[in-house]
Amino acid sequence: MSPRPHPHIAIPIGAEPPSHPSARHVDDWTDLLPPSGDPLNLWSDDHRHSTFSPSSPSTSRPRIVFPEPEIPRPASRASSVHETSPRSYAFPEPQLYMSPIARTTSLRPSVSHQNLGHRSAKSESMLSARSSVNRGESRPPSFVSTESSPESTPAVLSDELSSLTLDSNEGLRRFQAGELNENDEEWHRLVPKAALETLDKGEIQRQSVIFEIIKSERDYVRDLELVQDVFIDPLVNTSPIPQSRMRGYVSEVFYNLNEILVYHRQMLDRLLELQRDQHPLITDFASIVLDTSLTFCSAYEEYIKHYPLSEAYHRKELNRNTKYQYFLSQCSQDPRIRKRDLITFLSRPVTRLPRLLLLLTTTRKHTPADHTDLKTLSLLIDLLGKFIKSTQPGIEAAEGKVKFWALCEGLSFQKGEIIELDLYDDSRTLLHSGRVARRYTSRTEVTYTWVDLNVALLDNYLLLLKPESRPSGTARNNVISRPIPLEYLRLAAFDAPPENRREKASSTIEQARLFDSFRSRHRPMYPFTIYHASAVFIRRYTLYATSEQERAQWYRALFDAIGLRHARQASNIWFGQQMINDKFFRMLSGHASSSRNTGKIRTATSFPYGNKTMIAVGTSSGVYVTLRGSPDFKRVLKKTNTQYIFALPEYNNKILLHSDDGLESYSSDVMAQVILGTSKPQDLDKTKERVSDQNAAIILTRIVKVGGRTIVLYVTKSFLQVTLHALEVGTPADLSANPRRSVSSGLISLRSFGEPIWIPKDSHEIVALHKTIGVCAERSIYVYDPTNLSASSTNAIVIPNFNDATEPMQLLRQRSSSAKPLGLIKVASNELLVVFDELGCYIDRHGVPCRFSGFLRWETKATSYAHRGDHILLFSPEFIEVRSVMSGKLVQVIEGQDIRLVHASDRSILVAMRGPDEKGGSGPSDKLVELVETADLTAQHTPKNVPGLWDEWDM
Repeated sequence: MSPRPHPHIAIPIGAEPPSHPSARHVDDWTDLLPPSGDPLNLWSDDHRHSTFSPSSPSTSRPRIVFPEPEIPRPASRASSVHETSPRSYAFPEPQLYMSPIARTTSLRPSVSHQNLGHRSAKSESMLSARSSVNRGESRPPSFVSTESSPESTPAVLSDELSSLTLDSNEGLRRFQAGELNENDEEWHRLVPKAALETLDKGEIQRQSVIFEIIKSERDYVRDLELVQDVFIDPLVNTSPIPQSRMRGYVSEVFYNLNEILVYHRQMLDRLLELQRDQHPLITDFASIVLDTSLTFCSAYEEYIKHYPLSEAYHRKELNRNTKYQYFLSQCSQDPRIRKRDLITFLSRPVTRLPRLLLLLTTTRKHTPADHTDLKTLSLLIDLLGKFIKSTQPGIEAAEGKVKFWALCEGLSFQKGEIIELDLYDDSRTLLHSGRVARRYTSRTEVTYTWVDLNVALLDNYLLLLKPESRPSGTARNNVISRPIPLEYLRLAAFDAPPENRREKASSTIEQARLFDSFRSRHRPMYPFTIYHASAVFIRRYTLYATSEQERAQWYRALFDAIGLRHARQASNIWFGQQMINDKFFRMLSGHASSSRNTGKIRTATSFPYGNKTMIAVGTSSGVYVTLRGSPDFKRVLKKTNTQYIFALPEYNNKILLHSDDGLESYSSDVMAQVILGTSKPQDLDKTKERVSDQNAAIILTRIVKVGGRTIVLYVTKSFLQVTLHALEVGTPADLSANPRRSVSSGLISLRSFGEPIWIPKDSHEIVALHKTIGVCAERSIYVYDPTNLSASSTNAIVIPNFNDATEPMQLLRQRSSSAKPLGLIKVASNELLVVFDELGCYIDRHGVPCRFSGFLRWETKATSYAHRGDHILLFSPEFIEVRSVMSGKLVQVIEGQDIRLVHASDRSILVAMRGPDEKGGSGPSDKLVELVETADLTAQHTPKNVPGLWDEWDM
C-alpha cells in the first residue's frame, strides 16, 4: 500500500463529533453513592434541594461532582478502535498517516528532488503566502531562512508548505479540544518537520512561546472552571459549613473569581480562533492580550489584594471544621484536580499575570525589530509590569492582616484586667513583629537570665509577648506587660555597644564529649531601649536584637509607626484645643514686677453678658475677667487663694466664689460692666452676698444639679470633724412656695436641706448622680441624698461594695485598696463607672462590681476627670486621656505640662497648662484653653433638593 500524502481519519458512518470533557451536560452527572460509614452525614437527602448557588439559581446541580477516572493509555502505541473504557466516545479514535517530505513532493512532477533541497525557494513561497499580504513588501520575512537557490520558485514552494501544514490541522483540533497527550502539546509536535526546516531558529522559538501562551491560557480557564464545578457548587449543595455562614464564606474565599473567568474566556476564544486561522505561523496576537488586559486589571487588583485573606479564611475553616476537611478530601478524588489542593486553585490568579508577563517578555525577545507586534508587546509588557508592582503594597497589607488575625487569636491577657486594644477595627494592622531577647536580673543582682520574647508592633499598640506552646499544638502569646499605646511610646538609645549572651553549645557528634554540658558559646546581642512616657523609669524596657541590621529595622519600624499614629490622631481628634489666653497669666520670680505676677490659674468659668461671653479666672492673687477674644484680663476682685468660681446665669446672673474669705456670691452683670468700663469696682462690692458663715473653714465647694435642683455643697473642717452642708439655689419667687431657713434675702436665695452631716475626714471630692451625690473619701465613695442628709447619713451606701466578694472580686479589691477614688459616671440605666486615679471598674445599681469584676487601668495617674457625652477625660500633669465610657478604649491623648482641670460643666471644659516662656527672662506663662468636642465630618452631608443649589454647575 502506497503512502498517502494527506491525513486519513477512519470515522464510521453516523458517528458524532467528540465533545469537551469539561462541557459535559449537568444531567449527565450521576449522584454518587454515600461513602461507607459517612460519619458526617454530608450525603443525606436533606442537602439535595439546596436553593443557594452563587453562580446560578438553578437547583439541579449535583451535590458534588466526582467524574469517573480516566484509564491512562500509554503514549507509545496507537489506540485501537476496539478499546473500551468508561470514558470512551461513540466513535473510533482517528488514525493519522503523516506523509514525509519526500512522499509529498513526489506527487508534484513540476518540482524535482533537487529543488527540494533549496530552502531559498521555500522562503520565497512564504513571502508570497504571508509577507506580501501582511507587510506589502517583496523581501522575505525575517522568520524564513534566506539561503538562496535559483532553482525553486516562490509559487511552487508556497504550495508545498501549504500541503505540509495540512498534516497538523487535526493535531491542532485535538489540542484545542484537550484530546492530546500532555507530552504532545508542543508547537513543534504539531508542525511538519519540513516546515520546521523552513523557519529559522528565532521564529521557531517565537512560535513556541506564542503556542505556550495559548496553552497556558487554555489551562488557566479550565482551572477556574474547575473551581466552580468541583468546589463551589458541591460546597453549597452539601453544606459542610452552616448555611448561616455559607454565603459569606463563599464570598470571602472565592471572591471575584467568576469575574476574572469571564475576561479570560473571551480572550481564550479570540486566541483559539486566531490559532485556527493562522496556524502554524501566528503573526499578530499581542493586540488580543492587550485589549483584555486593559479591562481585567481592576478585577485582578481586587482579587490579588484580597487573596491572603481568602487563604486565611480557608485555613481557619479547615483547622476547625471536620466536615469541611471531609468535603475537601472527597473533592481531591476528582481526576481533573490532579492532586492539587484548593490553595493551588485560589492562587492561580495571583501567579497568572507574572507568568504571562514572563512569556510575553520572552516573545518580545524573539520578535524581529520590524515586526508589527513589537510595539504592542512593549506596551503590554509595560502595562502588566507596572500593574503587578502596584499590587504589592496591597498584598503586603493583606498578609499583615492575616498575621494580625493569627496574633489576636493567640493572645492571652492577665486575669482581671480589661484591655481594649480595638482589635476589631477595620484599620487595625500588624506593622512589624519579630523575636527579641530581654535580660532579667536576679534578686541578688549577681546573675541574670535571658528570655526570648515576641514583640508585635500594631498601628496603635506595642505588645511584649512570651510565646508558649501548648499540648494541642496551638501557639499562645502571653502578654507579660501591659500593651503600650503608641501615643505614650518613646524611643531611647539605639546605638549601645553589643553585649554577649552566653548559650550552650550545640550538641554535635564531634562535641559529644564528657563535659559538653558545661561548654558554652557567646553570641553578640544588640540592645535598644524603649519606655512609657508616663512611667519613664518604671516601664522602661531594654530589648536585644540578634544583629545590627535587625536593631536598625526595629528603629525604623517604631519611628515610622509613632509618626503615623500621631498623624492619624491629629487628623481625627475627638476634642480640640481652643486657645483663650496664653500670655497674661505668669508665675514670676521674686525680683520681677509684682503687677505681672498673677499666679497659676486655679479655677475659671464663663458667663454670658448680652450677646457677649465673658471669662472669669481665679488665681492666688484674685479674680480676673475679660471679654472672650481679648488678650488682656483685668482684676476685678482682690481675693487670696481663689479655689472655686462658678457662674449661675439662670439665677439672676450670679457668680459664686470660694476663697480665703469664705463662700460668697457676686453679680456677673456688674462684673462685666466693670470690665467694659460702665461700672466701678465699688459697684461690684455692693452686690456681694455671703453664703457661708464668716468663720467657717471651707475646704471644698461644688455646685451640682440633682433631681432638677441646683444645690451648693460645701465642706467645712473643724478640729474634730468634717461637715457637709447642702443649700438649694433659687430666686425668691422660686422658694416662696415652700420657704425654709433663708441664708440671704437679696437677688439670690439659698435654703438648706436638713441639718449638716459628718463625713469622712479624708473626703476630697463631691460628684452628682441623678438623685444622689457621692462623696469621695480615701478608699471608697459614700452615697447620700442631698435633700435629706441627716436621714441618709445613717444608711449611706459605700461603693464599690465588696461584701461577699468572690475570687475575681478579690483581685479588684486588692487593686482598688491603694487607689484614690475620684468620682462616678453613669454608663447605662443599671451600670456605673467608678473612677479611681489609677483604674476604673464597673458596678451595678447596688454598687457590686460587674463585668466579671474586671477593671480598667489608666496609662497615667489621674488627678481629676470630666465626663462629656460618651467619653471620659482623665487629667494628669502631663497628659489628658480621652477614653470611651462604655468600653474604656483609649481614643485620644493630649500632651502638655502642668495640666489642671479648672472648670467642667455641661457648657464647657476649661483647662490650664504651662504656656510658652516669654523672651527676656519673664518666666513661663500659664495658658487657658477650652476643650471642644469635634463633629464627625462624614456625618455632615449636603442637603438634598435645595432649589438653585447646583445651578452654577449647569446640572
